[in-house]
Amino acid sequence: MAFDPHRVDCWVFDLDYTLYPPAIGLFGQIDVLMGRFIEDLLGCDAMEAKRVQKMYFHDHGTTLAGLMHYHAIDPREFLDYVHAVDLGGLAGAPPLADRLMALPGRRLIFTNGDAPYAGRVLDALGIAHCFEGMWDVVAMEYRPKPEPSAYAGFIKAFDVDPDRAVFVEDSARNLAPAKALGMQTVWLDCATEWGDRAKDDAAIDLVIDDLPQWLDSLAPQLAERALLR
Repeated sequence: MAFDPHRVDCWVFDLDYTLYPPAIGLFGQIDVLMGRFIEDLLGCDAMEAKRVQKMYFHDHGTTLAGLMHYHAIDPREFLDYVHAVDLGGLAGAPPLADRLMALPGRRLIFTNGDAPYAGRVLDALGIAHCFEGMWDVVAMEYRPKPEPSAYAGFIKAFDVDPDRAVFVEDSARNLAPAKALGMQTVWLDCATEWGDRAKDDAAIDLVIDDLPQWLDSLAPQLAERALLR
């Protein structure tokens, strides 16, 4: 199915690598801190920590979920540690505020990060005011995307009609549960090493590689929709 913006009155966005590009380097900082946390936790070297980190990410949706499952860590301690990053680079991200505010209807964040970190990112990007609310990993009870319960909780919490919503996300595997619930899906292909992991083409309505460009391309269609009302 092709993406139809005329059906949408709820725009749902992932955060990391979706609302800012990988070139900013923010997640590289987080990646390093995750490795250090695991080194300290397991008493291992950097190479083993990296192996464990990536294994947990791929098998459990997030590194945190794997650490909680196998090592019963305190999630708050982990989140505070790995999110102690320098957000200065976000000042160089493409401007999105006007583009987001031009989208008709509601705008929501659906992230496997936590709200304190996500709030800092949104503030640094100058787009916090563009969103009505956020569903984070704490609200998901640490069962992150692509766990179906994360999507069910999000829809219930914000009273989202899936048939009128679109989910924009850089991790392809996180789109299938949204599609199964009736949402339209847009995969932002950032050409990262994990972005296309477990990709299901049938669960993707549209593939883009530049979020600001895509938002700009929607303007004529949304203007047409406004005239028809």
